[in-house]
Amino acid sequence: MKSALILTLPDWHGAGPDHWLSRWELLHGPQRLEQHDWQRPLRGDWSARLQETVIDSPRPVVLVAHGLGCILAAWWAAHSGQAHRVQAALLVAPTDTEAEDARQRLPGWAPIAQQPLPFAALLVASRNDPHCRFERAQALASAWGAGLVDGGACGHFDTAAALGDWPAGYALLASLKKD
Repeated sequence: MKSALILTLPDWHGAGPDHWLSRWELLHGPQRLEQHDWQRPLRGDWSARLQETVIDSPRPVVLVAHGLGCILAAWWAAHSGQAHRVQAALLVAPTDTEAEDARQRLPGWAPIAQQPLPFAALLVASRNDPHCRFERAQALASAWGAGLVDGGACGHFDTAAALGDWPAGYALLASLKKD
């Protein structure tokens, strides 16, 4: 994946130093899409930041999204004229922003874009994710045209899951590489 910019899209509170996304950034060099406000995410602001970063990249982009980052990737892809610059996306543990509790915590993030993604994608879902039922993740993968990977019982694939460097996840990312 050396030819592509690997861009991480963290969940709505960001990713601390022990999170697999942060560890990948240190080990493998992906660039984090920094947001102006991790605590009160606004879909328009986050989408604009992603748009700017993709446009400014001199290389094709591969997205690695977690939680709300997955919802951002799908929304942006459905509305951007620059989605053709993305080669692929690894979408891990999407947050179901249409669920009632998420609507309260994350106003403005529903509805979730349901169009097929214009790039290759894998969605990794957990059987016990408190932020998205497995069946809902299956439906999102289907709507997005993404392959579905059953991640077992890993919660929300966050720091609490203690995934460390999560080499199995990095292998999934490598499988998305375009030759």
